[in-house]
Amino acid sequence: MRLRFNQLHDHLKAGRLAPLYLLCGDEPWQLGEAAAQVRAAARAAGFDEREVLDQEAAFDWNALAAAADALSLFSTRKLIELRLGGARLGKEGAAALRAYCARPCPDNLLLILAPALERKELQAAWIKTLDETGVILQAWPLKGREFERWIGERLGALGFRRVAPDVVSLIAERTEGNLLAAAQEAEKLRLLYEGAELNLEMLGNALADTARFDLFALTDAVLAGERARAQRILAVLREEGTAEPLVLWVLTRELRQLHGQGAASGGPPLPRARAEAQARARRRLAPARLRALLAECARVDRIVKGAAPGDAWRHLSLIVDALAAGGQPPLPFSFDA
Repeated sequence: MRLRFNQLHDHLKAGRLAPLYLLCGDEPWQLGEAAAQVRAAARAAGFDEREVLDQEAAFDWNALAAAADALSLFSTRKLIELRLGGARLGKEGAAALRAYCARPCPDNLLLILAPALERKELQAAWIKTLDETGVILQAWPLKGREFERWIGERLGALGFRRVAPDVVSLIAERTEGNLLAAAQEAEKLRLLYEGAELNLEMLGNALADTARFDLFALTDAVLAGERARAQRILAVLREEGTAEPLVLWVLTRELRQLHGQGAASGGPPLPRARAEAQARARRRLAPARLRALLAECARVDRIVKGAAPGDAWRHLSLIVDALAAGGQPPLPFSFDA
């Protein structure tokens, strides 16, 4: 059975624990919280002993069967926590888990933590066996309305009876892409205003700008035509000390792909969602505008290398805005200004 993170609490509250749980994905806060919930439910169900197995390069998979068969000196029920360190399980590990699933012991509960597991590994045969025997939870980053809904639920769980919608929106904006930061901000608000009706004035001094962005979030915003968000991401990248050549590289690469130069390079096909985003961007960006922006990128390259005067970050900001805005030539700015 497969569950989303927000379904786990109700599943565990029902009181019928599965023989095993596999927690995977690249959202660390969800993984940590999900693991804590499973451990708490296991203790409540009488799994008082806990044995931890760390899968490393020289890991002996016979240890899993030994842990399952070993009698406890202190408890009749045991939680076995298997921590996978690699992106793939391998034949020996897959065979060991299939063997465990073939005869799960009711006195054992297996919790598998696999933060580095590749998504394509989720189509493997051993995953299908685990799916039939237990629960698989994939912890992926929350975005958009799903992220805002999670923040609202988190604040409600912390005792806030009423929260203004603009409060949730602001927290989502300031902590975008970072559930840990959002959870910390919610906890901070609980300490300051527990039980109160949250409003924007309360957030004024309490909320830090802890948004986490990366270079590809910048190109996502540009392709979507989100001018304000693209500028905010660029500002965060600058504050975090991102090198100008890296920002210039992702913008130049995106412009070349939009202009059709990337397709001719023989690289791997783009993911469907990204290809569709580029197709929408091409409809609002004239080819001449793309060529003009590529020429401006070349000028920024000279500025970065010291071969031309100018403020590289200012000019990158202008390119980002022109690319997000779309339109026809001429460009709405001049580097000579």
